[in-house]
Amino acid sequence: MNSKTLTETGFSEWIPLKTLTHSNLPKDQGIVIAIVDKELEGKPESDILYIGRTKKPSKRILGGYLAGYGGKNTKKINDMLLCEGYMEKAVISWMQADKPRIMQEELLVKFKEEHGGLPAWNAKKKLVTKAKKASKKAPESEQKEVASSKAKVARRKKAVKAKPAPKPRATRKASVKLEMPPKIETTTQDEMPAESSETKPNSEMTT
Repeated sequence: MNSKTLTETGFSEWIPLKTLTHSNLPKDQGIVIAIVDKELEGKPESDILYIGRTKKPSKRILGGYLAGYGGKNTKKINDMLLCEGYMEKAVISWMQADKPRIMQEELLVKFKEEHGGLPAWNAKKKLVTKAKKASKKAPESEQKEVASSKAKVARRKKAVKAKPAPKPRATRKASVKLEMPPKIETTTQDEMPAESSETKPNSEMTT
């Protein structure tokens, strides 16, 4: 990935930073910025020094990169331009984007995949573009399946919470014994032995 790749992507004509003026810059709008070292053009290593973004081009480029107003990384770029001699060899280009942050990160991811790291002037930061792409809405059928599985899990958890813990075996046996009524032996009228027919006449004979 190099300046030629960016031009093929749709970036504007490369302009030397030392000749840049308000008239060269686009009006306030979302753009992705690229700064390259023109002396590295055509060499094996990439000539891209920086890939950035802004919604206020004049403020960021003229007031930040060239004048030094801004955050840590903006001041670093200003120092490289003025103190390290890059003002003579750095050129800049940009491309309009509806979502400049996403486009910037996509370019940085591609650069890192090809070169093993970010451009020299970019702050070392984590790239989250891939994670955001993965978090896009799934098809409706997949969403229903996920919702169904979540509902099943919730029902199982609820059932587990509602189910009382089993009693220990010894306690359960003891409670069964206590609940059973004591066995009472009773003799019903039907079970009583009938008087012997022989006994009755004998008693009569005695009298």
